[in-house]
Amino acid sequence: MKVAYITDKVYLKHDTGEMHPESKERLIAIENAVEPLKKDLTMPSPICVSEETLMMVHMCEQIEEVMECSKVAASIDSDTICSFDSFHVSKVAVGAGVVAVDGIKNKEFDRAFCAVRPPGHHATPVKAMGFCLFNNIAIAAKYAQKQGFEKVMIIDFDVHHGNGTQDTFWEDDTVFYFSTHQAFAYPGTGMEDHIGAGKGKGFTRNFLLMPDSGDTEVLDIYQNDLPPLVKKFSPDIILVSAGYDLHESDPLAQLNVTTEGIRAIVRAILDTANVPFIFFLEGGYNVNALGENVKVTLEEMICSY
Repeated sequence: MKVAYITDKVYLKHDTGEMHPESKERLIAIENAVEPLKKDLTMPSPICVSEETLMMVHMCEQIEEVMECSKVAASIDSDTICSFDSFHVSKVAVGAGVVAVDGIKNKEFDRAFCAVRPPGHHATPVKAMGFCLFNNIAIAAKYAQKQGFEKVMIIDFDVHHGNGTQDTFWEDDTVFYFSTHQAFAYPGTGMEDHIGAGKGKGFTRNFLLMPDSGDTEVLDIYQNDLPPLVKKFSPDIILVSAGYDLHESDPLAQLNVTTEGIRAIVRAILDTANVPFIFFLEGGYNVNALGENVKVTLEEMICSY
Protein backbone atom coordinates (compact mmCIF):
# COMPACT_ATOMS: atom_id res chain seq x y z
CA MET A 1 0.00 0.00 0.00
CA LYS A 2 1.35 3.43 -0.91
CA VAL A 3 0.41 7.04 -0.19
CA ALA A 4 1.22 9.79 -2.67
CA TYR A 5 2.10 13.34 -1.67
CA ILE A 6 1.55 15.64 -4.63
CA THR A 7 2.85 19.20 -4.60
CA ASP A 8 5.09 21.53 -6.59
CA LYS A 9 7.12 24.70 -6.06
CA VAL A 10 5.04 26.35 -8.79
CA TYR A 11 2.29 26.81 -6.21
CA LEU A 12 4.48 29.40 -4.47
CA LYS A 13 4.13 31.65 -7.55
CA HIS A 14 0.46 32.40 -6.85
CA ASP A 15 1.19 35.77 -5.23
CA THR A 16 -1.65 37.07 -3.06
CA GLY A 17 0.35 39.89 -1.46
CA GLU A 18 2.07 40.35 1.89
CA MET A 19 -0.99 40.58 4.14
CA HIS A 20 -3.22 37.95 2.55
CA PRO A 21 -3.88 34.91 4.77
CA GLU A 22 -3.74 32.49 1.82
CA SER A 23 -0.01 32.93 1.25
CA LYS A 24 2.85 30.84 -0.05
CA GLU A 25 4.08 30.55 3.56
CA ARG A 26 1.34 27.95 4.08
CA LEU A 27 2.96 25.49 1.68
CA ILE A 28 6.45 26.26 2.93
CA ALA A 29 5.31 25.35 6.45
CA ILE A 30 3.71 22.14 5.21
CA GLU A 31 6.86 21.14 3.35
CA ASN A 32 8.97 21.64 6.46
CA ALA A 33 6.56 19.70 8.66
CA VAL A 34 6.15 16.67 6.40
CA GLU A 35 9.84 16.29 5.46
CA PRO A 36 10.38 13.39 7.94
CA LEU A 37 7.53 11.44 6.32
CA LYS A 38 8.76 11.65 2.74
CA LYS A 39 10.66 8.38 3.00
CA ASP A 40 7.26 6.67 3.34
CA LEU A 41 5.59 8.58 0.50
CA THR A 42 5.62 8.45 -3.28
CA MET A 43 5.84 11.92 -4.81
CA PRO A 44 4.53 12.24 -8.36
CA SER A 45 4.52 15.65 -10.00
CA PRO A 46 1.26 17.39 -10.89
CA ILE A 47 0.44 18.36 -14.46
CA CYS A 48 -0.97 21.54 -15.96
CA VAL A 49 -4.46 20.70 -17.19
CA SER A 50 -6.13 22.00 -20.31
CA GLU A 51 -8.99 24.47 -20.37
CA GLU A 52 -11.13 21.57 -21.58
CA THR A 53 -10.53 19.87 -18.23
CA LEU A 54 -11.58 23.03 -16.39
CA MET A 55 -14.79 23.02 -18.42
CA MET A 56 -15.87 19.77 -16.81
CA VAL A 57 -17.06 22.08 -14.00
CA HIS A 58 -16.58 25.73 -14.99
CA MET A 59 -18.25 27.95 -17.58
CA CYS A 60 -16.07 29.51 -20.27
CA GLU A 61 -16.77 33.00 -18.91
CA GLN A 62 -15.26 32.14 -15.53
CA ILE A 63 -12.18 30.58 -17.08
CA GLU A 64 -11.72 33.68 -19.23
CA GLU A 65 -12.13 35.97 -16.20
CA VAL A 66 -9.32 34.21 -14.33
CA MET A 67 -7.15 34.22 -17.46
CA GLU A 68 -7.68 37.93 -18.11
CA CYS A 69 -7.21 38.96 -14.48
CA SER A 70 -3.93 37.02 -14.40
CA LYS A 71 -2.65 38.88 -17.44
CA VAL A 72 -2.80 42.17 -15.54
CA ALA A 73 -2.49 40.86 -11.94
CA ALA A 74 -5.97 42.08 -11.04
CA SER A 75 -8.19 40.97 -8.17
CA ILE A 76 -11.48 39.20 -8.88
CA ASP A 77 -12.78 40.50 -5.54
CA SER A 78 -11.23 41.79 -2.32
CA ASP A 79 -10.39 38.24 -1.17
CA THR A 80 -9.67 36.50 -4.46
CA ILE A 81 -6.40 37.58 -6.01
CA CYS A 82 -4.84 36.89 -9.40
CA SER A 83 -1.15 37.50 -9.90
CA PHE A 84 0.63 37.14 -13.24
CA ASP A 85 1.19 33.41 -12.64
CA SER A 86 -2.17 32.56 -11.07
CA PHE A 87 -3.95 31.16 -14.13
CA HIS A 88 -1.12 28.73 -14.80
CA VAL A 89 -0.69 27.84 -11.12
CA SER A 90 -4.40 27.18 -10.68
CA LYS A 91 -4.36 24.78 -13.64
CA VAL A 92 -1.49 22.90 -11.98
CA ALA A 93 -3.49 22.82 -8.73
CA VAL A 94 -6.29 21.08 -10.64
CA GLY A 95 -3.66 18.86 -12.23
CA ALA A 96 -2.67 17.40 -8.86
CA GLY A 97 -6.11 15.82 -8.57
CA VAL A 98 -5.89 14.44 -12.10
CA VAL A 99 -2.51 12.85 -11.33
CA ALA A 100 -3.91 11.44 -8.09
CA VAL A 101 -6.87 9.82 -9.85
CA ASP A 102 -4.64 8.40 -12.60
CA GLY A 103 -2.15 7.02 -10.07
CA ILE A 104 -4.91 5.28 -8.14
CA LYS A 105 -6.49 3.89 -11.28
CA ASN A 106 -3.10 2.55 -12.40
CA LYS A 107 -2.50 1.03 -8.93
CA GLU A 108 0.63 3.12 -8.37
CA PHE A 109 -0.72 4.14 -4.94
CA ASP A 110 -3.94 3.82 -2.93
CA ARG A 111 -4.26 7.24 -1.32
CA ALA A 112 -3.05 10.72 -2.13
CA PHE A 113 -2.68 14.11 -0.46
CA CYS A 114 -2.65 17.11 -2.82
CA ALA A 115 -0.82 20.01 -1.14
CA VAL A 116 -1.94 22.69 -3.56
CA ARG A 117 -2.86 26.33 -3.77
CA PRO A 118 -4.95 28.22 -4.62
CA PRO A 119 -7.62 26.23 -2.78
CA GLY A 120 -10.85 25.36 -4.56
CA HIS A 121 -14.05 24.55 -2.71
CA HIS A 122 -15.62 28.05 -2.86
CA ALA A 123 -15.23 28.33 -6.65
CA THR A 124 -18.64 27.76 -8.22
CA PRO A 125 -19.26 26.70 -11.82
CA VAL A 126 -19.71 30.39 -12.68
CA LYS A 127 -17.60 32.40 -10.22
CA ALA A 128 -14.16 32.43 -8.57
CA MET A 129 -14.47 33.54 -4.93
CA GLY A 130 -13.24 33.01 -1.38
CA PHE A 131 -9.51 32.70 -2.28
CA CYS A 132 -10.49 29.99 -4.84
CA LEU A 133 -10.06 30.26 -8.62
CA PHE A 134 -11.10 26.78 -9.84
CA ASN A 135 -12.72 23.99 -7.85
CA ASN A 136 -9.92 21.43 -7.61
CA ILE A 137 -11.97 18.74 -5.86
CA ALA A 138 -15.08 19.11 -8.03
CA ILE A 139 -13.03 18.75 -11.21
CA ALA A 140 -11.26 15.73 -9.72
CA ALA A 141 -14.65 14.15 -8.97
CA LYS A 142 -15.79 14.63 -12.58
CA TYR A 143 -12.46 13.32 -13.87
CA ALA A 144 -12.63 10.29 -11.56
CA GLN A 145 -16.03 9.43 -12.99
CA LYS A 146 -14.56 9.52 -16.49
CA GLN A 147 -11.94 7.02 -15.28
CA GLY A 148 -14.57 4.57 -14.04
CA PHE A 149 -15.13 5.67 -10.43
CA GLU A 150 -18.86 6.05 -10.95
CA LYS A 151 -19.94 7.02 -7.43
CA VAL A 152 -17.87 9.72 -5.73
CA MET A 153 -18.24 10.93 -2.15
CA ILE A 154 -16.82 14.33 -1.18
CA ILE A 155 -16.24 15.00 2.52
CA ASP A 156 -15.44 18.60 3.49
CA PHE A 157 -14.17 19.41 6.98
CA ASP A 158 -13.03 22.97 6.23
CA VAL A 159 -14.46 25.45 8.75
CA HIS A 160 -16.16 27.26 5.85
CA HIS A 161 -18.88 25.67 3.74
CA GLY A 162 -17.80 24.54 0.28
CA ASN A 163 -20.52 26.37 -1.58
CA GLY A 164 -18.88 25.84 -4.95
CA THR A 165 -18.70 22.08 -4.51
CA GLN A 166 -22.30 21.96 -3.31
CA ASP A 167 -23.48 24.03 -6.29
CA THR A 168 -21.66 21.77 -8.74
CA PHE A 169 -23.39 18.59 -7.57
CA TRP A 170 -26.71 20.01 -6.28
CA GLU A 171 -28.80 17.94 -8.70
CA ASP A 172 -26.41 14.98 -9.03
CA ASP A 173 -27.13 11.60 -7.44
CA THR A 174 -23.72 10.16 -8.41
CA VAL A 175 -21.72 12.54 -6.18
CA PHE A 176 -22.55 12.78 -2.47
CA TYR A 177 -21.42 16.01 -0.79
CA PHE A 178 -20.98 15.92 3.01
CA SER A 179 -19.84 19.03 4.88
CA THR A 180 -19.22 20.14 8.45
CA HIS A 181 -18.66 23.85 8.94
CA GLN A 182 -19.01 26.69 11.40
CA ALA A 183 -22.50 28.18 11.54
CA PHE A 184 -22.95 31.78 10.35
CA ALA A 185 -19.44 31.93 8.87
CA TYR A 186 -18.40 32.79 5.29
CA PRO A 187 -19.98 32.30 2.77
CA GLY A 188 -23.28 31.88 4.64
CA THR A 189 -24.41 28.79 2.74
CA GLY A 190 -24.79 25.14 3.77
CA MET A 191 -27.85 25.11 5.97
CA GLU A 192 -28.90 21.73 7.33
CA ASP A 193 -32.07 21.72 5.21
CA HIS A 194 -29.97 22.16 2.07
CA ILE A 195 -29.96 18.56 0.85
CA GLY A 196 -29.89 18.88 -2.94
CA ALA A 197 -32.65 19.02 -5.52
CA GLY A 198 -34.15 16.93 -8.30
CA LYS A 199 -32.47 13.56 -8.59
CA GLY A 200 -29.75 14.94 -6.29
CA LYS A 201 -32.14 15.42 -3.39
CA GLY A 202 -30.69 13.67 -0.34
CA PHE A 203 -27.18 13.55 -1.81
CA THR A 204 -26.04 16.74 -0.02
CA ARG A 205 -25.76 16.77 3.77
CA ASN A 206 -24.62 19.74 5.84
CA PHE A 207 -23.78 19.74 9.55
CA LEU A 208 -23.41 23.10 11.28
CA LEU A 209 -21.09 23.64 14.23
CA MET A 210 -21.68 26.51 16.62
CA PRO A 211 -18.73 28.83 17.35
CA ASP A 212 -16.48 27.44 20.10
CA SER A 213 -17.36 23.84 19.23
CA GLY A 214 -14.40 21.53 19.77
CA ASP A 215 -13.26 17.95 19.38
CA THR A 216 -16.27 16.36 21.07
CA GLU A 217 -18.88 18.03 18.86
CA VAL A 218 -16.99 17.50 15.60
CA LEU A 219 -16.01 13.89 16.30
CA ASP A 220 -19.60 13.01 17.16
CA ILE A 221 -20.52 13.83 13.56
CA TYR A 222 -17.58 12.00 11.98
CA GLN A 223 -17.87 8.92 14.17
CA ASN A 224 -21.67 8.60 14.26
CA ASP A 225 -23.36 10.52 11.42
CA LEU A 226 -20.87 9.99 8.59
CA PRO A 227 -20.35 6.19 8.58
CA PRO A 228 -23.97 5.17 7.83
CA LEU A 229 -24.16 7.73 5.02
CA VAL A 230 -20.99 6.34 3.44
CA LYS A 231 -22.24 2.79 3.84
CA LYS A 232 -25.60 3.57 2.23
CA PHE A 233 -24.09 5.51 -0.69
CA SER A 234 -21.28 2.96 -1.19
CA PRO A 235 -18.83 5.20 -3.09
CA ASP A 236 -16.12 3.94 -5.42
CA ILE A 237 -13.73 6.67 -4.26
CA ILE A 238 -13.76 9.31 -1.51
CA LEU A 239 -12.35 12.81 -1.98
CA VAL A 240 -11.74 15.05 1.02
CA SER A 241 -11.64 18.85 1.19
CA ALA A 242 -9.09 19.10 4.00
CA GLY A 243 -9.42 22.58 5.43
CA TYR A 244 -7.45 23.05 8.62
CA ASP A 245 -9.05 26.36 9.64
CA LEU A 246 -11.24 24.44 12.09
CA HIS A 247 -8.13 24.30 14.31
CA GLU A 248 -8.23 26.16 17.62
CA SER A 249 -5.39 28.49 16.57
CA ASP A 250 -6.89 29.66 13.27
CA PRO A 251 -7.27 33.44 12.91
CA LEU A 252 -10.22 33.29 10.48
CA ALA A 253 -12.67 31.12 12.45
CA GLN A 254 -13.92 30.30 15.92
CA LEU A 255 -13.82 26.53 16.35
CA ASN A 256 -11.63 24.88 18.98
CA VAL A 257 -10.57 21.61 17.35
CA THR A 258 -7.15 20.40 18.47
CA THR A 259 -4.46 18.77 16.34
CA GLU A 260 -5.30 15.41 17.91
CA GLY A 261 -8.95 16.13 17.12
CA ILE A 262 -8.00 16.58 13.47
CA ARG A 263 -6.06 13.31 13.60
CA ALA A 264 -9.20 11.60 14.92
CA ILE A 265 -11.37 13.17 12.19
CA VAL A 266 -9.01 11.87 9.51
CA ARG A 267 -8.94 8.43 11.11
CA ALA A 268 -12.75 8.36 11.26
CA ILE A 269 -12.99 9.29 7.59
CA LEU A 270 -10.48 6.64 6.53
CA ASP A 271 -12.34 4.02 8.59
CA THR A 272 -15.64 4.55 6.74
CA ALA A 273 -14.82 2.51 3.64
CA ASN A 274 -12.21 0.34 1.96
CA VAL A 275 -11.88 2.57 -1.10
CA PRO A 276 -9.24 4.95 -2.48
CA PHE A 277 -8.96 8.37 -0.80
CA ILE A 278 -7.67 11.68 -2.16
CA PHE A 279 -7.26 14.66 0.18
CA PHE A 280 -7.07 18.23 -1.16
CA LEU A 281 -5.66 21.12 0.84
CA GLU A 282 -8.23 23.86 1.37
CA GLY A 283 -8.00 26.37 4.26
CA GLY A 284 -5.80 26.69 7.34
CA TYR A 285 -4.17 30.04 8.08
CA ASN A 286 -2.00 29.61 11.16
CA VAL A 287 0.98 28.37 9.20
CA ASN A 288 2.75 26.52 12.00
CA ALA A 289 -0.42 24.68 13.02
CA LEU A 290 -1.18 23.99 9.36
CA GLY A 291 2.11 22.15 8.88
CA GLU A 292 1.55 20.01 11.95
CA ASN A 293 -2.07 19.25 10.99
CA VAL A 294 -1.12 18.12 7.49
CA LYS A 295 1.61 15.98 9.03
CA VAL A 296 -0.84 14.15 11.31
CA THR A 297 -3.18 13.69 8.34
CA LEU A 298 -0.42 12.02 6.35
CA GLU A 299 0.56 9.89 9.34
CA GLU A 300 -2.98 8.54 9.51
CA MET A 301 -3.11 7.98 5.75
CA ILE A 302 0.12 5.98 5.95
CA CYS A 303 -0.64 4.02 9.09
CA SER A 304 -4.39 3.39 9.21
CA TYR A 305 -4.62 0.45 6.81
